[in-house]
Amino acid sequence: MPHITRHITTTCPYCGVGCGIRATLEGQRITAVEGDSGHPANYGRLCVKGSALHETLGEQGRLTRPRVDGVEVEWETALATVAERLAATQARHGRESVAAYLSGQLLTEDYYVANKLFKGFLGTPHLDTNSRLCMASAVAAYKRSFGADAVPCSYEDLEEAELVVLVGSNLAWNHPVLYQRLKVAKARNPLMRVVVIDPRVTDSCEIADLYLGLRPGSDARLFNGLLAWMADKGRLDRVYLARHTLGLEEALAAAREDDVSVAAVAADCDTDPERLETFYYWFASQLHVVTLYSQGVNQSSSGTDKGNAIINCHLAGGKLGLPGAGPFSITGQPNAMGGREVGGLANQLAAHMDYDSPGARDRVTRFWSTPSLTPTLPEAPGHKAVALFEAIERGEVQAVWIMATNPTVSLPRADRVRAALEQCPLVIVSECVTDTDLLAYADIVLPASSWAEKDGTVTNSERRLSRQRGILPPPGEAQHDWWIITQVARRLGFAEAFPYAHPAEIFAEHARLSGFENLPGTPGERLFDISGLAGLDRAAYDALSPIQWPVNAAAPHGTARLFEEGRFATPDGLARLVAVRPRAPEQRLSASRPLRLNTGRIRDQWHTMTRSARAPRLMNHRAEPFIEVHPDDAARLGVSDQQLARLRGAGGDYVGRVRLAKGQRRGEVFAPMHWSDSFSANARVGRLLEAHLDPVSGQPESKHGAVALAPLPVAWEATLLVAPALVGEVDWRADTAYWARIPLAHGQRWQLAGAPESADRDWLAWAQRALPVAAALWLDDPDGGRLRAAGIEGGRLRWWLMVGPPGELPGLAWLDERFAEAARGEALSAARRRRLLAGCDDGAADAGPVVCSCHQVGRATILRAIRDGDDSVEALGARLACGTQCGSCVPELKSLIEDTQEEKVHERLAPQPDVIDVA
Repeated sequence: MPHITRHITTTCPYCGVGCGIRATLEGQRITAVEGDSGHPANYGRLCVKGSALHETLGEQGRLTRPRVDGVEVEWETALATVAERLAATQARHGRESVAAYLSGQLLTEDYYVANKLFKGFLGTPHLDTNSRLCMASAVAAYKRSFGADAVPCSYEDLEEAELVVLVGSNLAWNHPVLYQRLKVAKARNPLMRVVVIDPRVTDSCEIADLYLGLRPGSDARLFNGLLAWMADKGRLDRVYLARHTLGLEEALAAAREDDVSVAAVAADCDTDPERLETFYYWFASQLHVVTLYSQGVNQSSSGTDKGNAIINCHLAGGKLGLPGAGPFSITGQPNAMGGREVGGLANQLAAHMDYDSPGARDRVTRFWSTPSLTPTLPEAPGHKAVALFEAIERGEVQAVWIMATNPTVSLPRADRVRAALEQCPLVIVSECVTDTDLLAYADIVLPASSWAEKDGTVTNSERRLSRQRGILPPPGEAQHDWWIITQVARRLGFAEAFPYAHPAEIFAEHARLSGFENLPGTPGERLFDISGLAGLDRAAYDALSPIQWPVNAAAPHGTARLFEEGRFATPDGLARLVAVRPRAPEQRLSASRPLRLNTGRIRDQWHTMTRSARAPRLMNHRAEPFIEVHPDDAARLGVSDQQLARLRGAGGDYVGRVRLAKGQRRGEVFAPMHWSDSFSANARVGRLLEAHLDPVSGQPESKHGAVALAPLPVAWEATLLVAPALVGEVDWRADTAYWARIPLAHGQRWQLAGAPESADRDWLAWAQRALPVAAALWLDDPDGGRLRAAGIEGGRLRWWLMVGPPGELPGLAWLDERFAEAARGEALSAARRRRLLAGCDDGAADAGPVVCSCHQVGRATILRAIRDGDDSVEALGARLACGTQCGSCVPELKSLIEDTQEEKVHERLAPQPDVIDVA
């Protein structure tokens, strides 16, 4: 019977843009994904991560059965054990001895039932989320100014703006589809200006009319200076301020505690004064200004103040509540906002009600009560993320349930987190994959569904709810998170309060709670209100189109923009300008740690790579952990491009490959946050960071580490490619100073480096001992420290080894295809066997490292085309297709074009040798 092809619309599970996706399903297999042209977040665009989603699927590497104390069990045993041990823990140690740590990867329905169980019926306040690590300061700033966690803008505002300011946001890499929307809008409106404010020159600078490089942590000083400049130049909107705000004089007085002259602000921010004043003039002169900010602002010990400094300037100029205007915090995770809506933060109850909201605790108690069950809600907020694991370390929390996140990698002082979990009597982990560092600490493992199977809703950065539709059944015995929590709740005796049989029922209850006693002009009034969706039946829920909250009787079709009438969610309806006093980062530089560490994401990976690394082509752009260093610092510290180096931080080391970057400020380095112990030996950036927190939001200072950099002493480097069947048979990482695992389409690549004491390794003897298949071909140069060898069994390639710097590697796609042939049972042809050590067909050109992940176009191929005359992005796209799909590689293409043109100029201007005519 032929497979029926269907198309299902759903939502991307990566960043907070919340792109709509159209998945093609053939039988029980997703064969392709593309952007949903009807979704208002992306209108058909997708970044390379989104377009590779179907490549991350499959049962390999998935958790499929529950485990208790290391033994696979039936679900009934696992659920009963969870319930029994949680109940026993509370009976012995009290309500607050249990906790939960959630994730912006969960759907809103998962979040809702988890919050209801832990805060409502287990009665513990200690439920927090990894959104604390990325969005908590933005939330706190909005609440201080507007009275609610309410992003005022829509994505359309980026297209309506006259000026767009990117602060602490590499939009081009971290929110690529939104960046492409902005880029198109700028091309359509030549009068639009874009300003990028960032310590690093990033790919987002490609469309910048003005770049302000600033000292890390000086954002509040810069925006305080802007507020004072606006006041001094008569650029305040006095009418708006008088009608709709309070606090101007206090905010100005705080700003003026420092010298607010342009020269003084520029000196403190370490930026050019003329550029700074240009930015001040542009911001003050335009009404339609959007300031888009992200982790570079939030991940700070003063992130809330930085957010308020930005908001102050918008309020002072009346630059919000209008098309193309507003302070716009762009969310990191796909459902960080949905989690906040249902009370996923430790300082929240539910439905945007906090512990200090008048009547909130009583209101939620009455709403969740059943005829025979009355919840016992905590009286005060619980531990926020970092403090939660400190409480586990102290033994105050005796049981923790962690869902869809990996705090052993992502939290600061990550080794202390591991030690805390090691001693915790009960660690429950809900997870979908097997290769996460956290599982080593789990007493109970519950296999959860993943992106293609989950069914529910998410809310993106512009307050837009979208349906994430289940496309495939979960593999094996894996289950949805909401179902797991509901089943545990029933076994704890709370069945009447957890009757759910479908996520639509959970959503309906969540929507009812958002409107419960939520009337305009009453003490319980809340901006978050989706009561207009409370009556959806399953069919209507299934068909729900993307919609922005509030959605209620007054706004049945949603709300694109907040505060258009100038009324805010404060008791008196007035917004607050907040007095901000800039503070330096808490992690101080010293003689032993003299470099400022900036952390962040890379273009093609997501969080700790448990999902995105399953798509091998996403590993090609940045295959190994790395450290970006300015060339002057590299020369001073004795490290060179592509050399292995070590960062030493507060809690440990990080080893990565040096990348020289002129866009990196001197005295500072950048390292990505994605690598875990599953992919490299010492590349967890959380080990380098101290746990300094924002006192308002509790968000860690992840952008401002203090480190030392030095070369990693190694005697050799090697690249080993192995067939999948060999992975796990032998641990060839033994006796290495460095290793990195890099998935290939048909095999595994390992980058290895040895400590100085292993300099005399006999590589052929090592291969015979460490690899299950003997070497069949080799080319040895002991004096030069080089070797190439291959293992062949039954005429098929089983492994390939090169000893030497990775810069000498051929493109590995040809070798990877030989593993594919082997998997199909095909033997090597005589010609290919002869070319095996070379790693390519005779005469084939090396493509080099991948630049365009969508079309797998390498750097060497692009450089050849540029030298042949294709010296524009359009020409390269026409010839090679690079830059024609998601567009994320376009800034890098432009950089390669510019570098090549500079080389040509230098060649043309270089002194020519004298020519002697001997005729």
